[in-house]
Amino acid sequence: MAQKDVGNKVPIYKLKKTDEVMKYYDEWGEGNKYDKDMVDWNYTGPKETTEVFIKYCKDKDAKIYDAGCGTGLVGVELKKYGFKNFYGADLSQKLLDLVPHGLYQKLDKVDLNKSIQEGDNAYDAIMCVGTFTFGHVKPPALDEFIRITKNKGLICFTINEGIHEEYGFDKKIEQLNKDNKWKEVEFFKSNYIASKDVNAWLGLYEVIK
Repeated sequence: MAQKDVGNKVPIYKLKKTDEVMKYYDEWGEGNKYDKDMVDWNYTGPKETTEVFIKYCKDKDAKIYDAGCGTGLVGVELKKYGFKNFYGADLSQKLLDLVPHGLYQKLDKVDLNKSIQEGDNAYDAIMCVGTFTFGHVKPPALDEFIRITKNKGLICFTINEGIHEEYGFDKKIEQLNKDNKWKEVEFFKSNYIASKDVNAWLGLYEVIK
């Protein structure tokens, strides 16, 4: 199936280098323009992903790692359902500074394209929304997510449809399935940013150890 070209739908999608992306986020965060744009664009990624996650995670005390948390949009959704034990990580300090005070147990500036400084089996679940996209985090991060997640823990994520094949996420997921590193629970195309005609693959997998 031909992959839809969405690279010109959103300005940041044109950026390929990490330093360019971070500079863009620094400017985007001024005056909280980022969150305002997410509302204007009807960005549904955090809401859609959380609604899938809560179908399978019933433990409101579950320790959750929000990888690429940005301004905390996923945390806001998790809180609505009574979850409170979540930890945020993002490479943009500007966006981390905009996270509502007290929403997360802890916030760290983290490059998710490198080894995550967390212990093995440290979390019950991983949420990663809007982070697997143009110029952002690459497929090897999934190995780290599995490492820091407990056996039978959940990994819930979105992958921008424009990079699913281009960045090799399709092959990475296939290999993880083949190696029995996890098992698919749900995987489907979500609305994501429908106002921009940008969809994302939404996946939820259970870790096997």
